[in-house]
Amino acid sequence: MTALRSTIARWGAAGFLATAIALGGVQLSAQAIAGHNSNAPVSYAADRIELQDRENRVVLSGNVQITQADLSLNAARTIVNYSDEGNLRIQRIMATGGVDVQRGNERARGDTAVYDFNRRIITMAGNVRLDRGGDTLNGGRLVIDLATGRSSVDGRASGSSSVSGATTNSSGRVSGTFSVPQN
Repeated sequence: MTALRSTIARWGAAGFLATAIALGGVQLSAQAIAGHNSNAPVSYAADRIELQDRENRVVLSGNVQITQADLSLNAARTIVNYSDEGNLRIQRIMATGGVDVQRGNERARGDTAVYDFNRRIITMAGNVRLDRGGDTLNGGRLVIDLATGRSSVDGRASGSSSVSGATTNSSGRVSGTFSVPQN
């Protein structure tokens, strides 16, 4: 019986180590996006642009393409909030409708996204998928902290940094696939 407990304890420790390594991969999986320079100028293109000057915002709709350095964001619609204190300064971009954020070989997709320029955080919600090389990660909400380089994925599209109005078909769990090096 003692030998059986010892074997179970070793397998449990090995399972814990494998889980810790896999979760370490989850945290590192958004490193390419997290290394982004959020101070670079922002360029945009869309089928329609509406300036709402009194609200300090611009509404872009139809095939919206926003780029900043080597990061691109594509969506059906975005609202760009800005401050106007002598010169315009972007505060936040809220994107809806099949949002796709890409930098290098890393791509994140979701129903909605908010890029908070002041906090340097990108939050995506609703059917989130993160692809990097052969690795994939699926969940309800992805938070990428551009300042610290840390990313987290939750199973549901809720929490302190949720994107308002997001819906999700997620089962409430994070899932994914990690590629294994071939020998």
